[in-house]
Amino acid sequence: MEIRNARDDDLDAVVDLWLREGGPTSMPCGPTEVITLLRRDPDAILIASDDIGVVGTVIVGWDGWRCHVYRLVVEPRCRRQGIASRLVDEAKRRARALGAGKIEALIALENTPAIEFWERQDLVRDDDTGRWMIRL
Repeated sequence: MEIRNARDDDLDAVVDLWLREGGPTSMPCGPTEVITLLRRDPDAILIASDDIGVVGTVIVGWDGWRCHVYRLVVEPRCRRQGIASRLVDEAKRRARALGAGKIEALIALENTPAIEFWERQDLVRDDDTGRWMIRL
């Protein structure tokens, strides 16, 4: 298992994983959006890959003082193997390297498994904003 930045040749697999397993979203997540993101920030998408291909993703967006994480998705056949935790660890490393003071994530309140996962990653809910965050 390798955790690395997404490359152009990963993008079809990334979009496919998001469309199949990423859950509902109000934002488009097709090839055009992914290419736009990578042109602006080539390190924004982290992937986990194995011999078969892309098995996990997370976006680590940087706004100049904090990082936002989105689209943490792992192939169903690969879940419960620590891949999501490894992706989050790498997201934290990137955030620290950029000088971020915190990481924030938006999590649907009805998504209990996601909330439990993020709490294990030390994120806590900020009741003032409704965001989940960890100070770095």
